[in-house]
Amino acid sequence: MKFNLPVIILNGTVLLPEAQIKLEFADEISKNILDEAELFHGNKILIVTKMSIDENIIISDLPKIGTITEISKKLLLPNGKVRVALKGLKRANVLSYLNPSKDSIESIVAVIPDVKLDEYTNNAFIRKLTSELNNYVNKVPYISDSLFSLISDTDNLSKITDIIINNISVDNKRLLDYLMEENSTNRVKMILEDIYKEERLFNIENSIEDKLKKELDEEQKNAYIKEKIKLLKDELGDISTEENEIIELRNKVKNLNSNEAIKTKISYEIDRYENMSSLSPEKGIIRNYIDLMLSLPWNTYTTDIEDLKLISSNLDKDHFGLYQVKQRIVEYLAVKKQSSDLNAPIICLVGPPGVGKTTLAKSIAESIGRNFVKISMGGVDDESIIKGHIRTYIGALPGKIIDGIKRAKSSNPVFLIDEIDKMGSNYKGDPASALLEVLDNNQNKYFKDNYLEEEYDLSRVLFIATANDINLIPTELKDRLEIIKIEGYTQLEKLEIAKNYLIPTICDNHKINKIKISDGEILDIINFYTRESGIRELERMISKIVRKIITNKILNEKKMLLTVKSLDTYLGKKIYGNDIICDEIGIVNALACTSYGGEVLKIEVNYYEGNGDLILTGSMGSDMIESSKIALSYIKASYKYFNIDYNIFKNDIHINIPDISTKKDGPSAGVAIVTSIISAISNLKISNKIAMTGEITLRGNVVKIGGLKEKILGAYINGIDTIFIPYSNLMDIDEIPKEIMQKIKIIPVKKYIEIYEYLVKRDNL
Repeated sequence: MKFNLPVIILNGTVLLPEAQIKLEFADEISKNILDEAELFHGNKILIVTKMSIDENIIISDLPKIGTITEISKKLLLPNGKVRVALKGLKRANVLSYLNPSKDSIESIVAVIPDVKLDEYTNNAFIRKLTSELNNYVNKVPYISDSLFSLISDTDNLSKITDIIINNISVDNKRLLDYLMEENSTNRVKMILEDIYKEERLFNIENSIEDKLKKELDEEQKNAYIKEKIKLLKDELGDISTEENEIIELRNKVKNLNSNEAIKTKISYEIDRYENMSSLSPEKGIIRNYIDLMLSLPWNTYTTDIEDLKLISSNLDKDHFGLYQVKQRIVEYLAVKKQSSDLNAPIICLVGPPGVGKTTLAKSIAESIGRNFVKISMGGVDDESIIKGHIRTYIGALPGKIIDGIKRAKSSNPVFLIDEIDKMGSNYKGDPASALLEVLDNNQNKYFKDNYLEEEYDLSRVLFIATANDINLIPTELKDRLEIIKIEGYTQLEKLEIAKNYLIPTICDNHKINKIKISDGEILDIINFYTRESGIRELERMISKIVRKIITNKILNEKKMLLTVKSLDTYLGKKIYGNDIICDEIGIVNALACTSYGGEVLKIEVNYYEGNGDLILTGSMGSDMIESSKIALSYIKASYKYFNIDYNIFKNDIHINIPDISTKKDGPSAGVAIVTSIISAISNLKISNKIAMTGEITLRGNVVKIGGLKEKILGAYINGIDTIFIPYSNLMDIDEIPKEIMQKIKIIPVKKYIEIYEYLVKRDNL
């Protein structure tokens, strides 16, 4: 079957079926191609590889085989770039390239079918491939045996070959050869050739190492003689600097707070280090290993503060609000006081940037009297970064976990694993899977770092993870975590944080007396100079004011009074204003929830003479596109109730969400889309103080949505005073701060008719 797909050309990078890569695009052409794929091609694009470094694209030189690829994730970065996760699906023959004269290229493709084999032949190929792969993994240490679990669930020979290719070490040129080979049995032969070649190279390396060992035998004899000489020097009191070093290391081993097995291991390495020639490159590797073993806090533990009232007081002193996570920590310590064998919980703080996740973890450590250490998982795509490299490799290092324990100087610190939703994976391994051993209470008592080679007990570590988007946390990892959501702050909460935390801290850091800023001025900073769920931008603005005050003082200028009228003197013109558009027919406020908090979206509708088409713009995702179609179908089916002339549906109806540079998705805008269409075609004016959220069904039922608290906070910040929500979301109302509930009218509805009747009645008042 032939079909067309937009094309993205990669220079030197090859994407095969069953492989995943993450890419970033800055140019508008690539962004438009991604948007087109999402809107019209079911998130599918064609990836082709150009190996030449020439930037000019010649259509005739492009490959005739590419990879049909799915856009599995897409994220707009603050710097304007777009980061996408791509997954290869199928090989495809490119029948022709279209639009060669334009900036973007499309293609007509046909999926390359798998070679059909009888059952016995297929099984024979798989058995041979598995057998040779097993020998290869056993011989070559840097290939993970987790590869077998990836191919165990399928008997599709083509799929098995692609999985193996993506997990063995081959260069891009060879990967391109694999991509161009349509026959899966030929790919099996190519894989076997590469495996045999790698095994031969590994055997040659081993033979070279054996020869070196034989040559070192002579050095061992010399080392024996050196030991005799050293004993004589001991008798004479003549000890060299190197000998002093060895004595110092052995004394450290004696004083090390660890079990005897660890001391024996370190002593063995010291013996090797002592007897090795100073010219040997391995000597430095052994010394680094000894230093690490001696610096780890094997059986060193800090004592927890057991005064729960003091702990609660310390947490409240450092952070405003966040009662749920504070309560969870106090509960854990209370239960631990009763049972010393209790495993530490794995807490994951999920919320938008700037709400205090990282600083809260540090505050927890200080409150309970533990050391604190932090690692960041953003951008990590190699499991060796977690579990370390094998020690024999040049430049090998321990993983982030053991390095963090070393920096913590105790074996029971508060260990923050930051940004676990931003990890990647490739042929080097899956860091999320490596973290499973770290965060599983049944396994982390016996955690083994590849570099350390010895088990390290992590069971008494209090791990705390953070993430911005819970949906991006790998499922198998999420199962080990106790999720605690930290939503954005209200205006009044930000006001309290600014007065009691930010201003005193900033003034103290700048070594000046506390400045006086009125509540009204702080609220103006919050409303007109920041637009965030957290407080980072608020902190920057207050710091900017403090810097200007200090500068004016040093320059002996006239003292500036900090009033509402003079805020622009310190911070410049207002960055944000009242974005609420005046009441207009066909425009309705919808509520959305992002990783940065709640937002108000404008759904605008217009109609004009045409063929009855539904036109959708504004970077809508697949869920929102479906919601728009359902909304229109519901209105058509209920046109009599809404007093609509059915002939009006012969016109084209255009639905748009402004700010096309931002992707919008999700079903919760369904009721707002219905309202905006009815408003446009019925001349029903909707107040700009009204907003709504809820998924719509074909029967007009309003279905439960997520992120209600964030959405109501976003509506509150934008001046909304009336919100329609699904009746099934009533249980979430308890999470909304009382000061907001006093200023916003919440109307729960089960069916859309209830919204319509309220709006018509209000319009007639």
